[in-house]
Amino acid sequence: MPVQDSKGLKIWQRRTGRESLFHWALWLVGIAIFAYCWQQISKSTTWFFVWDAPRIANDIWTRATPPKWEYITQLGKPIWDTLNIATLGTIFSLILAVPVAFLAARNTTPSRYIIRPIALLIIVSTRSINSLIWALLLIAIIGPGVFAGVVAIAIRSIGFCAKLLYEAIEEIDETQVEAITATGASRWQVMAYGIVPQIMPAFAGIAVFRWDINIRESTVLGLVGAGGIGLQLSSSLNVLAWPQVSLILLVILAAVVVSEWVSAKVRGAII
Repeated sequence: MPVQDSKGLKIWQRRTGRESLFHWALWLVGIAIFAYCWQQISKSTTWFFVWDAPRIANDIWTRATPPKWEYITQLGKPIWDTLNIATLGTIFSLILAVPVAFLAARNTTPSRYIIRPIALLIIVSTRSINSLIWALLLIAIIGPGVFAGVVAIAIRSIGFCAKLLYEAIEEIDETQVEAITATGASRWQVMAYGIVPQIMPAFAGIAVFRWDINIRESTVLGLVGAGGIGLQLSSSLNVLAWPQVSLILLVILAAVVVSEWVSAKVRGAII
């Protein structure tokens, strides 16, 4: 513990002189990096628009309120499409994520040096690209529409679900697996009766949690042509129909709140 001797009194200090000097040097380096980054940002920023932003925001708010309530009759199918994109995308991703998770887990993979790295690569690659980018690529390949949104959500979710699931597989109680193996059970029987029952609560929680996330992600896929309520939002933004935009945002907010409530209830019931 650093102690300073002052006039015969020993005063406790948090850091020694050298540690304090190093601490202040780190602060100076941090401030210099921040100043440099701010200078670079300032060069590429049109500050006139930034200073004018409060007036523009107030103008949009005035035009967007009150929402165009009669427009809500046209939002039933788009919000239904959004729910379908999230739900089907989650189901497809779980179907694909389960085998990937078993291949990636150390205690279930057939090969730690060949199969496991390939499975981990699939997990990382699907997680590293945002669903909006997947949707843009898929629209160019299979055309615009709900199906492109479903596939984009499914691909994006594989890595998330597989990662959490393989971590749950690696944390199982091995004594149960050893007990079933000692009976002469085959590899598939060990998985079915020794591993799967232990990871089912985690699997259910992951599925509901990912569905909740996918509801939010699917609302914006329509902005790039992948269907759902985002497509309606994009159309309204293009014609500057601000009362419609405000109503669509309220509907999206309500859908997200309801999905989060359902997710919390289901997870609370099964975990």
